[in-house]
Amino acid sequence: MRKLLALSFLCMMTVVSSVNAATQVTFETNQGNFTVEVYADKAPKTVENFLQYVKDGFYTNTVFHRVISRFMIQGGGFDRELTEKPTRAPIINESNNGLLNQTGTIAMARTQDPNSATAQFFVNVADNQFLNYTSPEASMIGYCVFGKVVSGMDVVFKISNLPTGNQRGFSDVPIRTVIIKRATIVSGK
Repeated sequence: MRKLLALSFLCMMTVVSSVNAATQVTFETNQGNFTVEVYADKAPKTVENFLQYVKDGFYTNTVFHRVISRFMIQGGGFDRELTEKPTRAPIINESNNGLLNQTGTIAMARTQDPNSATAQFFVNVADNQFLNYTSPEASMIGYCVFGKVVSGMDVVFKISNLPTGNQRGFSDVPIRTVIIKRATIVSGK
């Protein structure tokens, strides 16, 4: 009987720990790797969207096309030739989730339309309070943070400090192309 109870308890703990396991995604780049932990409890639709792009292999061979020191690095939407990749439909902006655009957080990139985010994301390399949600007005809704870098922030800073220039109508493009070799889910879902 004790063995049965012990086995039942062990099985239950395994289920609980797998449910509580934080989902992490590792980005392998030609500048090094970094890992982000995503917060599905705070931004469920955003995380679901992001993880589906990861599972689909969408980020493979995309680039960080916008890199601004002491601001952020943006990528996930263009290939090496700076051709935009086709995406799924945009998602609703979940920026009113209590998460802030602080150093090391990952957020969705978008156009001026607050509900236009698809696949592109950025990692903050500074505290960017002006990107936070302040009200439901379109100009004040902010950018949805959905996770944080948990390892490899040195790589993110390295990328953010690369020399940049203009290329194919884009500004702040790294002179040396920063390629996302792949993004993979390494724990959690």
